[in-house]
Amino acid sequence: MTSTFLIGSGAGFSGDRVDAPQSVVAAIAASGKPGAIIFETLAERTLALGHVARAINPEKGYEPLLEEFLPPILAQCYQHKIAIISNFGAANPRAAAKLVRRIAAECGCPELSIAVVEGDDIRDSIDLSKSQVWEGDAGLIGNADEIIAANVYLGARAIADALTAGANVVITGRVADPALVVGPLVAHFGWDWKDWDKIASATLVGHLLECGSQVSGGYFADPGYKDVPAMENIGFPIAEVSQEGDIVITKAAGTGGCVNAMTVKEQILYELHDPANYLTPDVVLDITQVTIEEIGLDRVRVTGAKGKQRPLTLKATVNFPGDWLGEAEISYAGPNAFARARLAADTICKRLQMRGLTVRKRLDFIGAMCVFDSDAGSLDDAERGNPQEVRMRLAVSSEVKSDIDKSLQEVLALYCCGPAGGGGVRSRVQSRIRTVSYLVPRDLVSPSFFFEEIPA
Repeated sequence: MTSTFLIGSGAGFSGDRVDAPQSVVAAIAASGKPGAIIFETLAERTLALGHVARAINPEKGYEPLLEEFLPPILAQCYQHKIAIISNFGAANPRAAAKLVRRIAAECGCPELSIAVVEGDDIRDSIDLSKSQVWEGDAGLIGNADEIIAANVYLGARAIADALTAGANVVITGRVADPALVVGPLVAHFGWDWKDWDKIASATLVGHLLECGSQVSGGYFADPGYKDVPAMENIGFPIAEVSQEGDIVITKAAGTGGCVNAMTVKEQILYELHDPANYLTPDVVLDITQVTIEEIGLDRVRVTGAKGKQRPLTLKATVNFPGDWLGEAEISYAGPNAFARARLAADTICKRLQMRGLTVRKRLDFIGAMCVFDSDAGSLDDAERGNPQEVRMRLAVSSEVKSDIDKSLQEVLALYCCGPAGGGGVRSRVQSRIRTVSYLVPRDLVSPSFFFEEIPA
């Protein structure tokens, strides 16, 4: 058994850089050590969009950039036995597997072994009346008759089983992000699923890698305070993991970005509610005893993860039909720009009232104040300053699409019916999906995997 396993990140979200995985795969291949690469491309929003896409076309619903991510690296991964694990199956893992099979044939490795993990889709088995709403969504309710999709966060066991059975590529739908890493580490090292500290260490690796370049300089730079070199070529992270569960976070030589104690600390704390009790399907992670040490350029050692028995319930995301959202913007520039933008907003409010449009609305003044203002616009003019250019934004929501269309038309009418100098109107309307998270018992879920057949 090789004492060190390398696992890299190829993506941290749907829409990530498609060329980033190439340097990661090249570095793992050059090391001569066993390894894997993960693609974490699935959030609640992207999963919901996947279900919408699948409803329109049953052959869609997987990660839209799949055909961009894999072709440049697939043959090299197969040649060097670098496993690929990803949740880019989204709402349609089986269709994703068929696409990967086609890509494999085009890349000269038609015999590639592709496994599909299923069991996250619980739409037909979840009983909302008997399911507890997750505390973060307290107060939200869903109608069982309107469920669009229901997906539970699976753990890593089916991923590990698929890799142990010989899979070169493992495609999942909704799994916990760290599970993409826990699976290959357990499969390689043969760790016991009840060795909570080892599973916690693997989960911490997954947490460090799950957001791609966030641990190697992405979403970190602040010029003059936290400088990051060559952001146009950030090297995505690679974790070197030992049999004992010790971790070294690094990146490929010759790439931009940086890996240091600060980037690692920021990512460890990302999305953690209780540092002593980070709940995942495989373990409860405790990071309160973790130590971080810079041991070289772009090399940080992380040790001390502790684990507790896994939770009794699993988190599920349930999607319901939402309302309509409309946005429209118009710009004002030059002397007195903010006053003209403010007059435009006041005009819009009065016009909506005159036309009896009872939409929910928010007005922002981009360039003066929007992020830190309330929906009621409570900040006064003194706090907004005197900007030379302002973009007034109207956002409206309603269950009635025609009310949205009429509201946005009022922004367009400002061209001739509004203050001086308005221009650059842009608008859009989209339907929304509402999500509510529930906690469901484990016996409701039966994860499994199967192999996509190799064509005769």
